[in-house]
Amino acid sequence: MTVLDVLILWIHIFAAIIFVGGSFFMWIVVWPVSYTLTDNEKERTRIVGKIARRFAYFTHSSILILIITGIYNATWYLHGNLTALTGTPGGRILLAKSILVIIAIAIIYSNNMYHGKLITRLALEGELEKVRKVRKRTHLLSFISLGLLLAITGLATALQFY
Repeated sequence: MTVLDVLILWIHIFAAIIFVGGSFFMWIVVWPVSYTLTDNEKERTRIVGKIARRFAYFTHSSILILIITGIYNATWYLHGNLTALTGTPGGRILLAKSILVIIAIAIIYSNNMYHGKLITRLALEGELEKVRKVRKRTHLLSFISLGLLLAITGLATALQFY
């Protein structure tokens, strides 16, 4: 590995910490605490929405950095040999990780873009029962995406042994 490889790997790991750690922070800290801040569903949704929008700046940046540095890291890891993706144990782990990354990004963005806006709109309109129904779906998708992030992190760790 060159100094550039190490630097880009470090940037990749740091972006993963921000993205994965921040995602878990939102679900383990922000969301539960929001219930202790106010009983007013509109206000609670507004507070969580503002925090989520602020976090989105870091999410978008982190995902972009992860994609760019991930592609770079894959090139030195595979030594320019794409057949290694299916022909070696490490390559298969990298391929599985890449597929999970694509699935996680698709779930996260579709969930946040659709359900996030819908929940905010319904809360402002006072449609609190509809908000609760949508939240059940969005929470399920969020837990699936958190599980995928854990699996991706596990695969990234496994790659270090190949």
